[in-house]
Amino acid sequence: MKKENLKTPCFIIQKDKLIKNLEILKSVKERTGCKILLAQKCFSMYSMYPIIGKYVDGCTASGLFEAKLGREEMNKENHVFSPAYREDEIDEIIELCDDIVFNSFKQLLKYGIKVKNKGKGIGLRVNPQISTQEGHEIYDPCAKGSRLGITLDNFDEDNLTLVDGLHFHTLCEQNSDDLKKTLDVVEEKFGKYLHNMKWINFGGGHHVTREDYDIETLIECINSVKEKYNVDVYIEPGEAFVLNAGTLLTTVLETGYNDMNIAIVDTSAACHMPDVLEMPYRPPLKNSGEPEELSHTYRLGGPTCLSGDIIGDYSFDHELAEGEKLEFEDMALYTMVKTNMFNGMNLPDIVIEEDGDCKVYKSFGYADFKSRL
Repeated sequence: MKKENLKTPCFIIQKDKLIKNLEILKSVKERTGCKILLAQKCFSMYSMYPIIGKYVDGCTASGLFEAKLGREEMNKENHVFSPAYREDEIDEIIELCDDIVFNSFKQLLKYGIKVKNKGKGIGLRVNPQISTQEGHEIYDPCAKGSRLGITLDNFDEDNLTLVDGLHFHTLCEQNSDDLKKTLDVVEEKFGKYLHNMKWINFGGGHHVTREDYDIETLIECINSVKEKYNVDVYIEPGEAFVLNAGTLLTTVLETGYNDMNIAIVDTSAACHMPDVLEMPYRPPLKNSGEPEELSHTYRLGGPTCLSGDIIGDYSFDHELAEGEKLEFEDMALYTMVKTNMFNGMNLPDIVIEEDGDCKVYKSFGYADFKSRL
């Protein structure tokens, strides 16, 4: 099927671009011997796992359901981190996962023996307390008062007997210079403990497949730590797997005017791309410009009753027409995993594009809405 014949809204996963990203990640593995895990919180489209699994070492999960998905659909290394585990889920999580990362020594003391008795690995998440992000505190694990990771003041070096590795995750859509800054602080605060560990996990947020990403600094960071401490190094990016490898196709339903041009599209920021409101950010839109850059500026909004269901302001070289299709870019990451059916909105179809041919992989409907309630 050609793209112009697709029903909207729909997510389109571009298989060739996914593979291009995977090749970049593979090159990092080959040059360092590091291990790379797919962070499923960003992308859980498991029909792609057979392809992804050919390039990387496994998955990382944030809880029971992702752990089950990783085990069932990729079945390679399976890691999990949670700020606190539920007693009624921990036994199944231990069965499913190879390494369980704890967020506190209290959790370690509560469940550690049980994990070791099953022959599984244990990690501790540390908080180096170095913020390298600007403007996105909601995604900053090192923000003041963060609940994520053990600070040096709370680090109990007398209870490390069961621990195999240390994990830190401080980045979000960042380059390797920020990794290097973070790693310097991690080594300063926790380096002496790494000599007795089997592995260290650099977490996620590494924009490895972005055009301007400094891969050489990443390589240096990984190799330096491997050699200095004789440990395996893991990274667990999510966005890097599918960066620029997906779009969201939408149709203009109505145009109007209220102090400015307005266009209602069949895609909702609140339901289909919630990061637009949470971060917030303005998603890239094909063949458009910044407000007032081109001759016709429109505010694009969704079809829900939420007043703030606004995607953003864009300019075009023509007046938008009802029925016209628009294509938002970089829509594979943190979209499908976050969609919801608020206001009874249907979810976008999921489409796989390969060599210009589009195939609908999954569609949703009223039964999906009703079954959740």
